[in-house]
Amino acid sequence: MDTYTFATRVSRLTDGQRLVTQDHATHPDAEVTVKPSPEPEERDDRAPLERFRSKPRNPLSVTDLVSPAWCELQYFYTLSKFGRKPRTQAMQRGSVIHEKLEREVHTFVPVQAKSKEDKFGLKIWNAIQGLRCLRETGLTRELQVWGVIEGQVVNGIIDELSYACPDEELEEKVELAKAQKSGGTLPLGQSSIEQAFQKAVETSRQSAEDNADGWLGALKPDRSVYISDTKTRGMHSLPTGASLRPTWMQLMLYRKLLESLALNTVDAETIFARYNLAPLETFTEKFMLDAGALGSDEMPLDDDDRIGDPLSSNELHSHPNLLSLWSLMISELQMAVPVVSDILRAEFRHSKSGAVIGSKLLVYSAEDIDKYVKEEMDWWKGGRQARGVDIEEAYKCRICDFADVCTWRITKIEEATEKHRLRRSTRRVSAV
Repeated sequence: MDTYTFATRVSRLTDGQRLVTQDHATHPDAEVTVKPSPEPEERDDRAPLERFRSKPRNPLSVTDLVSPAWCELQYFYTLSKFGRKPRTQAMQRGSVIHEKLEREVHTFVPVQAKSKEDKFGLKIWNAIQGLRCLRETGLTRELQVWGVIEGQVVNGIIDELSYACPDEELEEKVELAKAQKSGGTLPLGQSSIEQAFQKAVETSRQSAEDNADGWLGALKPDRSVYISDTKTRGMHSLPTGASLRPTWMQLMLYRKLLESLALNTVDAETIFARYNLAPLETFTEKFMLDAGALGSDEMPLDDDDRIGDPLSSNELHSHPNLLSLWSLMISELQMAVPVVSDILRAEFRHSKSGAVIGSKLLVYSAEDIDKYVKEEMDWWKGGRQARGVDIEEAYKCRICDFADVCTWRITKIEEATEKHRLRRSTRRVSAV
Protein backbone atom coordinates (compact mmCIF):
# COMPACT_ATOMS: atom_id res chain seq x y z
CA MET A 1 0.00 0.00 0.00
CA ASP A 2 1.33 3.40 -0.97
CA THR A 3 0.48 6.75 0.57
CA TYR A 4 -0.03 9.65 -1.78
CA THR A 5 -0.94 13.24 -1.17
CA PHE A 6 -4.15 14.97 -1.98
CA ALA A 7 -3.90 18.57 -3.13
CA THR A 8 -6.67 20.93 -2.09
CA ARG A 9 -6.92 24.48 -3.40
CA VAL A 10 -6.10 27.08 -0.78
CA SER A 11 -9.04 28.75 0.92
CA ARG A 12 -8.37 32.22 -0.47
CA LEU A 13 -9.13 30.90 -3.95
CA THR A 14 -11.76 28.20 -3.57
CA ASP A 15 -12.63 25.25 -1.41
CA GLY A 16 -12.33 22.52 -4.04
CA GLN A 17 -9.63 19.89 -4.22
CA ARG A 18 -7.41 17.90 -6.55
CA LEU A 19 -5.03 14.95 -6.23
CA VAL A 20 -1.31 14.65 -6.83
CA THR A 21 1.20 11.98 -5.89
CA GLN A 22 3.55 12.42 -2.97
CA ASP A 23 6.38 13.38 -5.31
CA HIS A 24 4.19 16.00 -6.95
CA ALA A 25 7.10 18.40 -7.45
CA THR A 26 8.56 16.03 -10.02
CA HIS A 27 6.64 15.78 -13.28
CA PRO A 28 5.90 12.27 -14.55
CA ASP A 29 7.86 13.26 -17.64
CA ALA A 30 10.59 14.99 -15.67
CA GLU A 31 14.12 13.79 -15.16
CA VAL A 32 14.93 11.42 -12.31
CA THR A 33 18.19 10.54 -10.63
CA VAL A 34 19.57 7.29 -12.03
CA LYS A 35 22.98 5.86 -11.28
CA PRO A 36 25.04 5.08 -14.38
CA SER A 37 25.92 1.51 -15.15
CA PRO A 38 29.37 0.67 -13.70
CA GLU A 39 30.22 -1.33 -16.81
CA PRO A 40 30.19 0.06 -20.37
CA GLU A 41 27.26 -1.21 -22.40
CA GLU A 42 27.73 -3.37 -25.45
CA ARG A 43 26.66 -1.96 -28.78
CA ASP A 44 22.87 -2.03 -29.07
CA ASP A 45 21.35 -1.39 -32.48
CA ARG A 46 17.74 -1.50 -31.37
CA ALA A 47 15.54 1.56 -31.98
CA PRO A 48 15.58 4.06 -29.06
CA LEU A 49 11.88 3.45 -28.52
CA GLU A 50 12.48 -0.26 -27.99
CA ARG A 51 15.62 0.27 -25.88
CA PHE A 52 14.38 2.99 -23.56
CA ARG A 53 10.56 3.25 -23.63
CA SER A 54 9.16 -0.22 -24.18
CA LYS A 55 7.22 -2.14 -21.52
CA PRO A 56 7.68 -2.44 -18.61
CA ARG A 57 9.34 0.99 -18.78
CA ASN A 58 7.23 4.14 -18.80
CA PRO A 59 5.96 5.39 -22.18
CA LEU A 60 7.27 8.46 -23.95
CA SER A 61 7.03 11.79 -22.16
CA VAL A 62 6.93 15.36 -23.38
CA THR A 63 10.51 15.64 -22.09
CA ASP A 64 11.50 12.70 -24.30
CA LEU A 65 10.16 14.45 -27.38
CA VAL A 66 11.47 17.96 -26.74
CA SER A 67 14.91 17.28 -25.24
CA PRO A 68 16.32 16.31 -28.67
CA ALA A 69 15.47 19.85 -29.84
CA TRP A 70 18.64 20.92 -28.01
CA CYS A 71 20.75 18.07 -29.41
CA GLU A 72 19.56 14.63 -30.42
CA LEU A 73 22.93 13.02 -29.97
CA GLN A 74 23.36 14.43 -26.48
CA TYR A 75 19.97 13.03 -25.47
CA PHE A 76 20.82 9.66 -27.02
CA TYR A 77 24.06 9.51 -25.01
CA THR A 78 22.12 10.49 -21.89
CA LEU A 79 19.54 7.76 -22.41
CA SER A 80 22.25 5.20 -23.15
CA LYS A 81 24.07 5.96 -19.91
CA PHE A 82 21.27 6.82 -17.49
CA GLY A 83 17.94 5.86 -19.07
CA ARG A 84 16.68 9.38 -18.27
CA LYS A 85 18.17 12.79 -17.64
CA PRO A 86 19.91 12.78 -14.23
CA ARG A 87 18.59 15.45 -11.91
CA THR A 88 21.11 18.23 -11.42
CA GLN A 89 21.19 20.80 -8.62
CA ALA A 90 19.71 23.34 -11.01
CA MET A 91 16.80 20.99 -11.73
CA GLN A 92 16.25 20.42 -8.04
CA ARG A 93 16.13 24.17 -7.43
CA GLY A 94 13.65 24.45 -10.28
CA SER A 95 11.46 21.79 -8.67
CA VAL A 96 11.41 23.80 -5.45
CA ILE A 97 10.21 26.87 -7.32
CA HIS A 98 7.56 24.87 -9.17
CA GLU A 99 6.29 23.43 -5.89
CA LYS A 100 6.12 26.90 -4.34
CA LEU A 101 4.04 28.12 -7.28
CA GLU A 102 1.78 25.07 -7.02
CA ARG A 103 1.22 25.68 -3.32
CA GLU A 104 -0.13 29.12 -4.16
CA VAL A 105 -3.09 27.26 -5.65
CA HIS A 106 -3.12 23.87 -3.88
CA THR A 107 -2.37 22.32 -0.52
CA PHE A 108 -1.66 18.63 0.10
CA VAL A 109 -3.33 15.94 2.19
CA PRO A 110 -2.29 12.24 2.30
CA VAL A 111 -4.49 9.64 0.57
CA GLN A 112 -3.82 5.90 0.38
CA ALA A 113 -3.74 3.96 -2.89
CA LYS A 114 -3.63 0.16 -2.75
CA SER A 115 -3.83 -0.87 -6.41
CA LYS A 116 -2.21 0.34 -9.62
CA GLU A 117 -5.70 1.36 -10.75
CA ASP A 118 -6.02 3.49 -7.61
CA LYS A 119 -2.70 5.17 -8.38
CA PHE A 120 -3.69 6.08 -11.92
CA GLY A 121 -7.14 7.05 -10.68
CA LEU A 122 -5.41 9.59 -8.43
CA LYS A 123 -3.85 11.18 -11.50
CA ILE A 124 -7.21 11.44 -13.31
CA TRP A 125 -9.01 12.71 -10.20
CA ASN A 126 -6.22 15.23 -9.76
CA ALA A 127 -6.78 16.46 -13.32
CA ILE A 128 -10.53 16.71 -12.73
CA GLN A 129 -10.07 18.85 -9.63
CA GLY A 130 -7.49 20.98 -11.42
CA LEU A 131 -9.98 21.67 -14.21
CA ARG A 132 -12.61 22.64 -11.66
CA CYS A 133 -10.07 24.96 -10.10
CA LEU A 134 -9.58 26.55 -13.51
CA ARG A 135 -13.31 27.12 -13.95
CA GLU A 136 -13.81 28.51 -10.47
CA THR A 137 -10.73 30.71 -10.13
CA GLY A 138 -9.45 31.26 -13.67
CA LEU A 139 -6.16 29.51 -12.87
CA THR A 140 -4.76 26.03 -12.29
CA ARG A 141 -1.26 24.62 -12.14
CA GLU A 142 0.41 21.26 -12.74
CA LEU A 143 -2.29 19.73 -14.94
CA GLN A 144 -1.43 16.27 -16.21
CA VAL A 145 -2.28 15.36 -19.81
CA TRP A 146 -2.05 12.22 -21.94
CA GLY A 147 -2.19 11.61 -25.66
CA VAL A 148 -1.38 9.25 -28.50
CA ILE A 149 1.11 10.51 -31.10
CA GLU A 150 2.32 8.41 -34.03
CA GLY A 151 0.78 5.41 -32.28
CA GLN A 152 2.72 6.04 -29.06
CA VAL A 153 1.32 7.10 -25.69
CA VAL A 154 2.81 10.42 -24.51
CA ASN A 155 2.27 12.08 -21.13
CA GLY A 156 3.25 15.36 -19.53
CA ILE A 157 2.27 18.05 -17.04
CA ILE A 158 1.33 21.59 -18.04
CA ASP A 159 2.72 24.15 -15.60
CA GLU A 160 -0.15 26.61 -15.82
CA LEU A 161 -3.54 27.14 -17.48
CA SER A 162 -5.52 30.35 -17.14
CA TYR A 163 -8.20 32.49 -18.76
CA ALA A 164 -6.00 35.61 -18.63
CA CYS A 165 -4.74 36.63 -22.06
CA PRO A 166 -1.01 37.49 -21.90
CA ASP A 167 -1.20 39.91 -24.84
CA GLU A 168 -4.58 41.06 -26.19
CA GLU A 169 -2.99 42.99 -29.07
CA LEU A 170 -1.16 39.87 -30.23
CA GLU A 171 -4.33 37.83 -29.90
CA GLU A 172 -6.18 40.27 -32.11
CA LYS A 173 -3.44 40.00 -34.74
CA VAL A 174 -3.64 36.21 -34.57
CA GLU A 175 -7.39 36.29 -35.10
CA LEU A 176 -7.00 38.68 -38.00
CA ALA A 177 -4.39 36.45 -39.59
CA LYS A 178 -6.72 33.47 -39.30
CA ALA A 179 -9.54 35.37 -40.94
CA GLN A 180 -7.31 36.52 -43.77
CA LYS A 181 -5.93 33.03 -44.30
CA SER A 182 -9.43 31.60 -44.58
CA GLY A 183 -10.10 34.11 -47.38
CA GLY A 184 -13.65 34.74 -46.22
CA THR A 185 -15.56 37.96 -46.99
CA LEU A 186 -17.95 39.75 -44.66
CA PRO A 187 -21.67 39.95 -45.53
CA LEU A 188 -23.20 43.43 -45.79
CA GLY A 189 -23.74 44.92 -42.34
CA GLN A 190 -21.61 42.37 -40.50
CA SER A 191 -18.95 43.70 -38.11
CA SER A 192 -15.33 43.41 -39.11
CA ILE A 193 -13.11 40.94 -37.27
CA GLU A 194 -11.48 43.86 -35.46
CA GLN A 195 -14.84 45.19 -34.29
CA ALA A 196 -16.12 41.78 -33.33
CA PHE A 197 -12.98 40.98 -31.40
CA GLN A 198 -13.00 44.27 -29.53
CA LYS A 199 -16.63 43.77 -28.63
CA ALA A 200 -15.89 40.28 -27.36
CA VAL A 201 -13.04 41.58 -25.20
CA GLU A 202 -15.22 44.32 -23.72
CA THR A 203 -18.07 41.89 -23.07
CA SER A 204 -15.68 39.46 -21.41
CA ARG A 205 -14.26 42.18 -19.16
CA GLN A 206 -17.72 43.36 -18.15
CA SER A 207 -18.81 39.78 -17.45
CA ALA A 208 -15.76 39.22 -15.27
CA GLU A 209 -16.55 42.38 -13.30
CA ASP A 210 -20.18 41.34 -12.86
CA ASN A 211 -19.07 37.93 -11.60
CA ALA A 212 -16.11 38.91 -9.46
CA ASP A 213 -16.89 36.17 -6.96
CA GLY A 214 -15.89 33.40 -9.35
CA TRP A 215 -15.21 32.32 -12.92
CA LEU A 216 -17.86 29.64 -13.16
CA GLY A 217 -20.71 32.00 -13.83
CA ALA A 218 -18.61 34.24 -16.07
CA LEU A 219 -17.34 31.48 -18.31
CA LYS A 220 -18.34 31.96 -21.94
CA PRO A 221 -18.67 29.03 -24.37
CA ASP A 222 -15.86 30.39 -26.52
CA ARG A 223 -13.56 31.59 -23.75
CA SER A 224 -9.91 30.81 -24.52
CA VAL A 225 -7.52 28.96 -22.24
CA TYR A 226 -3.88 30.06 -22.23
CA ILE A 227 -0.96 27.71 -21.65
CA SER A 228 2.13 28.87 -19.79
CA ASP A 229 5.36 27.09 -18.89
CA THR A 230 7.78 28.15 -16.15
CA LYS A 231 11.52 27.85 -16.74
CA THR A 232 14.32 28.57 -14.26
CA ARG A 233 17.69 30.07 -15.17
CA GLY A 234 20.91 30.76 -13.31
CA MET A 235 21.35 34.13 -14.98
CA HIS A 236 19.26 37.31 -14.95
CA SER A 237 18.61 37.38 -18.69
CA LEU A 238 16.17 35.84 -21.14
CA PRO A 239 17.32 33.07 -23.50
CA THR A 240 17.48 33.80 -27.21
CA GLY A 241 17.77 32.05 -30.55
CA ALA A 242 18.27 28.30 -30.76
CA SER A 243 18.27 27.88 -26.97
CA LEU A 244 14.54 28.62 -26.98
CA ARG A 245 13.65 25.84 -29.43
CA PRO A 246 13.04 23.09 -26.81
CA THR A 247 10.77 25.45 -24.87
CA TRP A 248 8.75 26.35 -27.97
CA MET A 249 8.38 22.71 -28.97
CA GLN A 250 7.31 21.83 -25.42
CA LEU A 251 4.62 24.49 -25.32
CA MET A 252 3.26 23.54 -28.72
CA LEU A 253 3.23 19.87 -27.77
CA TYR A 254 1.32 20.68 -24.58
CA ARG A 255 -1.25 22.54 -26.64
CA LYS A 256 -1.56 19.65 -29.07
CA LEU A 257 -2.14 17.17 -26.23
CA LEU A 258 -4.58 19.40 -24.35
CA GLU A 259 -6.69 20.12 -27.43
CA SER A 260 -6.86 16.44 -28.35
CA LEU A 261 -8.14 15.61 -24.87
CA ALA A 262 -10.69 18.43 -24.93
CA LEU A 263 -11.94 17.23 -28.34
CA ASN A 264 -12.16 13.69 -26.93
CA THR A 265 -10.01 12.25 -29.71
CA VAL A 266 -7.67 10.38 -27.32
CA ASP A 267 -8.49 6.68 -27.02
CA ALA A 268 -8.60 5.92 -23.30
CA GLU A 269 -8.26 2.18 -23.90
CA THR A 270 -4.89 2.78 -25.59
CA ILE A 271 -3.70 4.78 -22.58
CA PHE A 272 -4.80 2.14 -20.08
CA ALA A 273 -3.33 -0.72 -22.11
CA ARG A 274 0.08 0.99 -22.27
CA TYR A 275 0.15 1.29 -18.48
CA ASN A 276 -1.15 -2.29 -18.13
CA LEU A 277 -4.28 -1.16 -16.29
CA ALA A 278 -7.72 -2.77 -16.00
CA PRO A 279 -10.12 0.07 -16.94
CA LEU A 280 -13.21 -1.63 -15.47
CA GLU A 281 -11.52 -2.79 -12.25
CA THR A 282 -13.30 -1.17 -9.29
CA PHE A 283 -11.18 1.17 -7.18
CA THR A 284 -10.48 -0.03 -3.66
CA GLU A 285 -12.94 1.09 -1.02
CA LYS A 286 -10.23 2.90 0.95
CA PHE A 287 -9.30 5.00 -2.08
CA MET A 288 -12.92 5.87 -2.92
CA LEU A 289 -13.67 6.79 0.68
CA ASP A 290 -10.60 8.98 1.17
CA ALA A 291 -10.29 10.62 -2.24
CA GLY A 292 -14.04 10.92 -2.79
CA ALA A 293 -14.58 12.47 0.63
CA LEU A 294 -11.92 15.06 -0.05
CA GLY A 295 -13.48 15.79 -3.41
CA SER A 296 -16.71 16.65 -1.58
CA ASP A 297 -14.95 19.00 0.82
CA GLU A 298 -14.72 16.39 3.58
CA MET A 299 -11.56 15.25 5.33
CA PRO A 300 -10.66 11.55 5.19
CA LEU A 301 -11.83 9.67 8.27
CA ASP A 302 -10.42 6.74 10.17
CA ASP A 303 -12.38 3.54 9.65
CA ASP A 304 -13.70 3.71 13.24
CA ASP A 305 -15.09 7.21 12.64
CA ARG A 306 -17.13 6.33 9.55
CA ILE A 307 -20.90 6.32 10.04
CA GLY A 308 -23.34 4.80 7.58
CA ASP A 309 -22.24 4.57 3.93
CA PRO A 310 -20.18 7.64 2.90
CA LEU A 311 -20.03 6.29 -0.65
CA SER A 312 -23.74 6.97 -1.10
CA SER A 313 -22.93 10.68 -1.50
CA ASN A 314 -19.42 10.17 -2.83
CA GLU A 315 -18.74 11.25 -6.42
CA LEU A 316 -16.34 8.37 -6.92
CA HIS A 317 -19.18 5.98 -6.15
CA SER A 318 -20.70 7.07 -9.47
CA HIS A 319 -17.31 6.73 -11.20
CA PRO A 320 -15.77 3.67 -9.51
CA ASN A 321 -13.28 2.69 -12.22
CA LEU A 322 -10.76 4.23 -14.61
CA LEU A 323 -13.00 4.22 -17.66
CA SER A 324 -15.88 6.06 -16.00
CA LEU A 325 -13.51 8.49 -14.24
CA TRP A 326 -11.81 9.22 -17.57
CA SER A 327 -15.23 10.07 -19.05
CA LEU A 328 -15.83 12.50 -16.19
CA MET A 329 -12.45 14.11 -16.89
CA ILE A 330 -13.36 14.59 -20.55
CA SER A 331 -16.64 16.24 -19.53
CA GLU A 332 -14.78 18.60 -17.21
CA LEU A 333 -12.28 19.37 -19.98
CA GLN A 334 -15.01 20.29 -22.42
CA MET A 335 -16.50 22.70 -19.88
CA ALA A 336 -13.23 24.20 -18.67
CA VAL A 337 -11.34 24.26 -21.98
CA PRO A 338 -13.76 25.26 -24.76
CA VAL A 339 -10.97 26.85 -26.82
CA VAL A 340 -7.20 26.49 -26.48
CA SER A 341 -5.49 29.73 -27.47
CA ASP A 342 -2.72 29.79 -30.06
CA ILE A 343 -0.77 32.22 -27.85
CA LEU A 344 1.74 30.30 -25.73
CA ARG A 345 3.78 31.84 -22.94
CA ALA A 346 7.11 30.92 -21.35
CA GLU A 347 7.92 32.62 -18.04
CA PHE A 348 11.53 32.66 -16.85
CA ARG A 349 12.50 32.83 -13.18
CA HIS A 350 15.85 32.97 -11.45
CA SER A 351 16.75 29.52 -10.14
CA LYS A 352 17.92 30.76 -6.72
CA SER A 353 15.52 33.56 -5.82
CA GLY A 354 12.53 32.53 -7.92
CA ALA A 355 12.20 36.14 -9.08
CA VAL A 356 10.59 36.65 -12.47
CA ILE A 357 13.16 37.56 -15.12
CA GLY A 358 10.65 38.05 -17.91
CA SER A 359 8.55 36.14 -20.39
CA LYS A 360 8.35 35.39 -24.10
CA LEU A 361 5.34 34.61 -26.28
CA LEU A 362 4.95 32.21 -29.19
CA VAL A 363 2.12 31.70 -31.65
CA TYR A 364 1.19 28.05 -32.12
CA SER A 365 1.87 26.47 -35.48
CA ALA A 366 0.30 23.07 -36.14
CA GLU A 367 2.52 22.68 -39.18
CA ASP A 368 5.72 23.31 -37.21
CA ILE A 369 4.92 20.97 -34.31
CA ASP A 370 3.63 18.21 -36.59
CA LYS A 371 6.80 18.39 -38.67
CA TYR A 372 8.99 18.38 -35.58
CA VAL A 373 7.17 15.45 -33.96
CA LYS A 374 7.31 13.44 -37.17
CA GLU A 375 11.09 13.94 -37.41
CA GLU A 376 11.69 13.03 -33.77
CA MET A 377 9.44 9.99 -33.89
CA ASP A 378 11.37 8.86 -36.96
CA TRP A 379 14.48 8.80 -34.77
CA TRP A 380 12.73 7.21 -31.79
CA LYS A 381 11.39 4.42 -34.01
CA GLY A 382 14.83 3.75 -35.50
CA GLY A 383 14.19 5.25 -38.93
CA ARG A 384 17.43 7.24 -38.76
CA GLN A 385 20.46 7.87 -36.57
CA ALA A 386 20.61 10.66 -34.01
CA ARG A 387 21.97 13.96 -35.32
CA GLY A 388 24.27 16.43 -33.60
CA VAL A 389 23.96 20.21 -33.73
CA ASP A 390 24.59 22.38 -36.77
CA ILE A 391 27.83 24.33 -36.95
CA GLU A 392 25.95 27.52 -35.98
CA GLU A 393 25.08 25.89 -32.64
CA ALA A 394 28.51 24.45 -31.90
CA TYR A 395 28.59 26.51 -28.69
CA LYS A 396 26.40 23.81 -27.15
CA CYS A 397 29.30 21.36 -27.36
CA ARG A 398 31.30 23.44 -24.87
CA ILE A 399 28.85 22.60 -22.10
CA CYS A 400 28.13 19.01 -23.12
CA ASP A 401 29.30 16.16 -20.86
CA PHE A 402 29.69 13.91 -23.89
CA ALA A 403 31.81 16.24 -26.04
CA ASP A 404 34.92 14.06 -25.77
CA VAL A 405 33.15 10.95 -27.07
CA CYS A 406 30.64 12.56 -29.45
CA THR A 407 31.05 10.97 -32.88
CA TRP A 408 29.21 13.86 -34.53
CA ARG A 409 31.56 16.44 -33.03
CA ILE A 410 34.65 14.41 -33.88
CA THR A 411 33.46 14.01 -37.47
CA LYS A 412 32.76 17.74 -37.79
CA ILE A 413 36.23 18.57 -36.44
CA GLU A 414 37.80 16.19 -38.95
CA GLU A 415 35.76 17.73 -41.78
CA ALA A 416 36.76 21.25 -40.75
CA THR A 417 40.41 20.22 -40.48
CA GLU A 418 40.33 18.66 -43.94
CA LYS A 419 38.67 21.77 -45.45
CA HIS A 420 41.33 23.96 -43.84
CA ARG A 421 44.10 21.71 -45.21
CA LEU A 422 42.62 21.85 -48.72
CA ARG A 423 42.32 25.65 -48.61
CA ARG A 424 45.96 25.98 -47.55
CA SER A 425 47.02 23.58 -50.27
CA THR A 426 45.06 25.58 -52.87
CA ARG A 427 46.66 28.84 -51.74
CA ARG A 428 50.14 27.33 -52.06
CA VAL A 429 49.43 26.13 -55.63
CA SER A 430 48.04 29.54 -56.57
CA ALA A 431 51.10 31.29 -55.16
CA VAL A 432 53.38 29.18 -57.34
